[in-house]
Amino acid sequence: MSKQKKLVLLDPALVKPAVVAAFAKLDPRVQWRNPVMFVVYIGSILTTLLWLQSYQDQKLAQSGFILAVAVWLWFTVLFANFAEALAEGRSKAQAASLRSLKKSTWAKKLTEPRHGTPWLPEQAENLRRDDVVLIEAGDVVPLDGEVIEGVASVDESAITGESAPVVRESGGDFSAVTGGTRVLSDWLVVRISVNPGESFLDRMISMVEGAKRQKTPNEIALTILLVALTIVFLVVTVTLLPYSTFSVEAAKSGTVVSMTALVALLVCLIPTTIGGLLSAVGVAGMSRMMQANVIATSGRAVEAAGDVDVLLLDKTGTITHGNRQATSFLPAPGVAQARLAACAMQASLADETPEGRSIVVLTQKLGFEQALVGTTTKVPFTAQTRMSGIDVLQPDGSVRELRKGAVDAIRRQVEARGGSLPAEVARAADEVARRGSTPLAVLDRNEVLGIVELKDIVKAGIKERFAELRRMGIKTVMITGDNRLTAAAIAAEAGVDDFLAEATPEHKLKLIRDYQAEGRLVAMTGDGTNDAPALAQADVAVAMNSGTQAAKEAGNMVDLDSNPTKLLEIVETGKALLMTRGSLTTFSIANDVAKYFAIIPAIFVSTYPTLAALNVMNLASPSSAILSAVIFNALIIVVLIPLALKGVRYRAVGAAALLRRNLAIYGLGGLIVPFIGIKAIDLLLSAFGLV
Repeated sequence: MSKQKKLVLLDPALVKPAVVAAFAKLDPRVQWRNPVMFVVYIGSILTTLLWLQSYQDQKLAQSGFILAVAVWLWFTVLFANFAEALAEGRSKAQAASLRSLKKSTWAKKLTEPRHGTPWLPEQAENLRRDDVVLIEAGDVVPLDGEVIEGVASVDESAITGESAPVVRESGGDFSAVTGGTRVLSDWLVVRISVNPGESFLDRMISMVEGAKRQKTPNEIALTILLVALTIVFLVVTVTLLPYSTFSVEAAKSGTVVSMTALVALLVCLIPTTIGGLLSAVGVAGMSRMMQANVIATSGRAVEAAGDVDVLLLDKTGTITHGNRQATSFLPAPGVAQARLAACAMQASLADETPEGRSIVVLTQKLGFEQALVGTTTKVPFTAQTRMSGIDVLQPDGSVRELRKGAVDAIRRQVEARGGSLPAEVARAADEVARRGSTPLAVLDRNEVLGIVELKDIVKAGIKERFAELRRMGIKTVMITGDNRLTAAAIAAEAGVDDFLAEATPEHKLKLIRDYQAEGRLVAMTGDGTNDAPALAQADVAVAMNSGTQAAKEAGNMVDLDSNPTKLLEIVETGKALLMTRGSLTTFSIANDVAKYFAIIPAIFVSTYPTLAALNVMNLASPSSAILSAVIFNALIIVVLIPLALKGVRYRAVGAAALLRRNLAIYGLGGLIVPFIGIKAIDLLLSAFGLV
């Protein structure tokens, strides 16, 4: 998402449409989706009808009071609508720049799926999955796709907000291109992976503007609780009318409670505060993810992030900087360093990773570079073999196999051919691993030549962040393809709870399933096709925008910044969402207590004068008490809108400490604030003679 200016909480550009939308949401077809506020909606209609009846009957003394109650009940509904509309408006504003990217563009559709073949102009809207297009410097990528040939720099600022161009190339984990981005140099041959209307951009727009937002499991559970409370109070309120009638007849004094007072009592007792803000909190959660440049495919994923208790983190790029560089060559006994370096460089010619390039650079720097003689065939790295290299067809017809890879992978290769790994090489690899570096073994045919040492650096502050997660009960697990010694050294330095070394896609998948079998929720990041099975299995799966299409389709979130560390921020945002919902629920239920003391004495004091003792706030009159409670009930929604949209500030504390803090601030606050608020409103009403 393009990084725009930060939206002010109550920006006039958002407030005006939200006000209009608040009135539009008075449609009964919209209101009934929120059962709690639907009760308030029905109460507003009923009191309005009661006012019309009293006005026609010339009962002017009652008419003014009923009108005031009706107006504030309508305000209660409108304020709840406004909160939801404002949250939706903020999300829509965040998507404004994305809409501008949806332009009709022309593409160069190739007749054959390779560079150099003829092409025909075709509009992007007419392209289909598996079509192959040529994208040259200055061209806009028509639709999402996979690079099958070429390498080029791509401007993705319209999507990610980052001005620096990124490299996209065929093969590997950086082959995906996004529709709406622009190629700055060179050319790409891209196979379209989606049909029109199914692109990443389309999904982003539909999510952030999503009127069809599905409620999350926790939101549904809370809604059921709120409905249950509403039904209980509805039953209680309904029974008060015959009880009041009986009491008046039995006592031969007082007046029967009015329908207006009963409606006011019901509205004030049901959890209208959280009922009015619940939807806004959910929409705002999606919005906060957007602000973090993360696109969630569902609110369920955002919420699940708050319940995660196991984080699977790739070592490279997440825990370490990921720019491992070759620093030294450690030859086996009887092998010259020059030969080891030359073979390592030759085996790295097909390796376009930063590690592979660093081996070439180090060899050139030491002056050990040697040319290959013969026809070469590249052997790419795979997660299964954990090796890469080159096959050289020599003039005598023999094939020379040069390999570079993980020590255990090289060992298996040698042992499968009847050889063995020299003990000196194994010791050198162990020493490198104990230093926290990564050892790579080099193989020439069946001869192990030695070790290449790669160094990486643990990110500053990462250990403290893991300690925070540990205090919250979240377990961190480092995933790496390194051997156990290297993994253990880096895990100890980074402060993770556990690690998985020599990881393959199968190992990752098994690890996730094992944790889930224990009843735990697992989150992980990934960017490659080999990560797709594990991403699909994880409860929260964050795919990198720079990664493959398979990874993005398997994940339920996409990080536009392609920053693996973002997983920590996502978990914090999910926790903040749950904390916000819990805090508002606690406050909403707690503030009902004050309303008991305001309304119950007011409606029964004429029949039972002793109930005047419950008027602890010393409210001016029964009418003032009821109206003050109704006004407070409406205004508190407005006061809490900023909290619902911004969320409760995330704190890295355990569940018990969080519960104590929640009860102390929002529980106790929910008890005290209404007493102060209702009394203040009562004083104002009395001062101006409005009741």
